[in-house]
Amino acid sequence: MGKVFLVAFLFFHFSPAAQQLREISVINGRVDEFIRIEGNAVRPDKVLPLATFEIKKQLYSTIEVAANGAISKIIGIRVDKRDTLNRLRYAITFTNLSSDTVELSNIVPFGVSKEHVYITGLGDHTLSRTHLFLPGKLPVNVICPDNAWELGFSCVPVNNQITICALARRDRMSVHNGLRRRFETALYPGGSVTYFFYIDFYSGEWQQGLALMFRDRFLYDLEKFDSTLFSRPDLQWIRHSYVMHLIMAWNKVFFDHHDGKYHLSDFIRKGKKLYGGDDVIGIWPTWPSLGLDQRNQFDLFRDLPGGLTTLRQQATEMRKNGTRFFICYNPWDESTRNEGHLAGLKKLIQSTSADGVVLDTRGASSRELQETADKVRKGVVMYSEGMAIVKDMPGIVSGRVHNALYYPPMLNLNKFIKPDFAIFRVAELYKEKIKREFATSFFNGYGTELNLFAPGFPDWAEEQYKYLGRTTRILRENTQNFTSSQYTPLVEVAADSIWVNKWVASEKIIYTVFSTQPQGFSGKLFEVAPDANHHFVDLWHHRLLYPEKVNGKWMITASTDAFNKEWLGSNNEGEVDCIARLPILIRSSITGNQLKIICGKGTLMKIWQGKPGYDGTSHDVTLSDQTQTTLYNTGRYEGEVVIQLFDGDNLLDEDIVTILPGIPRRISVVSKTLEKSGKVSSDNMVLIPSGRFTFRESHGDEFIPYPRQDVDSTFEMSSFYMDKFPVTNGDFKQFIVSTKYKPFDTTNFLKHWNKGQMPPALKDFPVVYISYEDAVAYARWAGKRLPTEIEWQYAAQTPTLNEWPWVQKNQVKREEEVVTESLTVISISGIDSAYANLGNGKPDPIGKHPKGANAYGLQDLVGSVWQLTNDLYMTGNYEYIMLKGGSYFKPSSSWWYVQGGPRELHYRQFLLRVSPGFERNATVGFRCVRDK
Repeated sequence: MGKVFLVAFLFFHFSPAAQQLREISVINGRVDEFIRIEGNAVRPDKVLPLATFEIKKQLYSTIEVAANGAISKIIGIRVDKRDTLNRLRYAITFTNLSSDTVELSNIVPFGVSKEHVYITGLGDHTLSRTHLFLPGKLPVNVICPDNAWELGFSCVPVNNQITICALARRDRMSVHNGLRRRFETALYPGGSVTYFFYIDFYSGEWQQGLALMFRDRFLYDLEKFDSTLFSRPDLQWIRHSYVMHLIMAWNKVFFDHHDGKYHLSDFIRKGKKLYGGDDVIGIWPTWPSLGLDQRNQFDLFRDLPGGLTTLRQQATEMRKNGTRFFICYNPWDESTRNEGHLAGLKKLIQSTSADGVVLDTRGASSRELQETADKVRKGVVMYSEGMAIVKDMPGIVSGRVHNALYYPPMLNLNKFIKPDFAIFRVAELYKEKIKREFATSFFNGYGTELNLFAPGFPDWAEEQYKYLGRTTRILRENTQNFTSSQYTPLVEVAADSIWVNKWVASEKIIYTVFSTQPQGFSGKLFEVAPDANHHFVDLWHHRLLYPEKVNGKWMITASTDAFNKEWLGSNNEGEVDCIARLPILIRSSITGNQLKIICGKGTLMKIWQGKPGYDGTSHDVTLSDQTQTTLYNTGRYEGEVVIQLFDGDNLLDEDIVTILPGIPRRISVVSKTLEKSGKVSSDNMVLIPSGRFTFRESHGDEFIPYPRQDVDSTFEMSSFYMDKFPVTNGDFKQFIVSTKYKPFDTTNFLKHWNKGQMPPALKDFPVVYISYEDAVAYARWAGKRLPTEIEWQYAAQTPTLNEWPWVQKNQVKREEEVVTESLTVISISGIDSAYANLGNGKPDPIGKHPKGANAYGLQDLVGSVWQLTNDLYMTGNYEYIMLKGGSYFKPSSSWWYVQGGPRELHYRQFLLRVSPGFERNATVGFRCVRDK
């Protein structure tokens, strides 16, 4: 064959639909001009070859061929215009001019370069060689359709005005005198092969050029995509499914011949706690048993225990648990008992009520197969064994990433072509840990098929299933994002060996992160666009994130966990993160032990103590359309409280409130008193008028923290009645006589009485040696209740915030003398015993210090007995009751003692709880209040 020369001037003509490009001119193998349809020409800023290619793994370009160098004697190139699929395209034919076999591969339009994005082969892997090259980054191994392994792609900024994307595809039928291989073509002397080139303008980042060629033009395999099947509502459930198991009929999780029972329900229930349960379970009773006798594939289904009737019952039970039922179809079954395939499949679907069919050995469905299922009922899905190539996608809505490709590339561009095509990556647990399978499926936004065909169930299976549960939960709760066409792969990141995909739907953006950094990663990773109506949440670690401005860009922090370095290069390598930009729909705050949540939309709120998970339990609140306020008691829990808002199964917003360990939280509640009971006279109660009160406090040693709840807050106080004096022994005796009250723990109960009898001399002294429960019981009997600390302090201080009952604030002060860095001795000046007991160690009867009354007439507020309030606090593993007023006892030899004597009205002291007997002591009493 004579030598074929590269044409000196080449004109690529495009239709007006191809944006603004009309033609390009090529001189001596390099691009000279890009000519717009309006006629003006733009020259590239740098030298661009028409293409680069490899011969026996050595890189060459069309420029070298045109220059009549050594390569021009080996390969000849001819360019022809071809008009196909109503689009103008050009065919570039490579011809072997040598006397040896030539191995041609890696044809890249406009050439490979460190300065622009391109896709071509790297290495010599037999099944997975295609890589995406990004300037300044490590190459990314990618999956392309099964008929496009050899494709070349590039995104080239021509200058600051024009950006070009180009695609090279091999014409599979054009190989002449050669051998077509997966990634290369072996051309014998005189042999040839043709590649089609497509070139077009695009605007934006390189992903937009990729989208134009892959998603909008479908790699030029289709002129138009028929979306009839994808538009059918009955088939759309599969695109929102993420976990599938395929199980052989002889697997004991399906049927155990020892007990003669089906166990699918047990398998599903266990799976719910590990990974949220299966969306689909497929049963396989055929290969490798098919052909042992004359029974065909449908006969083997009929011969399962209980027959098809029992199998239908199993399918019904599965659906009650949210799991669909798939059967298998073996199109190669032609030598067993003759039965029409379509008729047999129709009967099997009808008899078993199957929801789908696994198409063994087929990467595509057919109109006849889908129509056969549709005749039984709508909603039956065809599931191909391999990924359907682009031209077959209109005929099937779901398929596999087959595990023939054992170590899956990190990015699957099939998902980019058709995001609502349901993809499941095949994974097998029997031989090794496969966390990477789950991580890459999650990163690519699709599901996992757990194939249990090979026997074996290793001890690490549950651990791996739990990891699957974490990834799957996010996929399910954000499925509208993962099936949206607004998907951007590999957004720009600030680190190597870590990648980010962006998924946009409505007001929500999801970013999936995959890292192969064994030491883990934590840092500002990629750019975001914050605004006042949205916030950022790490859905993997469940924490709030706050963008920071770096060099004029708002950057968000991502974190991935570390993993064992030994796992690099294995199917257990890698870690993920997931960051969401969510509309701010939840407003939450925590006061003491009460979590308050306000939201304006949604149907369900889930409140989690700790991170959400299938093995945990949430507090669920059903919502209506109007604004909802939810109160939730956090109990003894300390840590993160995660609040999630849903519309159905779709996550709308998430907020996180953290209860720091050891922070005191009020756990008591106030029950309003009933109408006046008449059991105890109210003559000795004082009306406390309503008013405004600002709560401020002081306290002693902070080794066990005092609560900050309500401090410096202002309250509008309603009026109420308060006992003029503390409850006396005489008052308490009436209660005992009337109710025959006896506490369950009698230790130290009324210890100062004589064998349960009150000495008459104690009648008018404040009752002591009582517990919180004893005081509450008395108050309830009396038609009263214990005051809250704020009520006690408001009644004692009055709205003028007096520091002592009898004088205005700051008229009397404590004098402080510092004797060491940590020890302070305090004494009181300006107070004599007419106002209060100054701490002489001897209790006084009520009313002994009338000069100590406050403006409302309350007496014995300070220096009498420590007075219980209603307020119970929890701080970590401790609980305590808040006391007020000080007491008659004041130890003086060390500051480490509880500081007694009369205490300022704003002073508080905790009473640590152990047991009622432990809490009863000689200095603690109480007074009551009654609601007006």
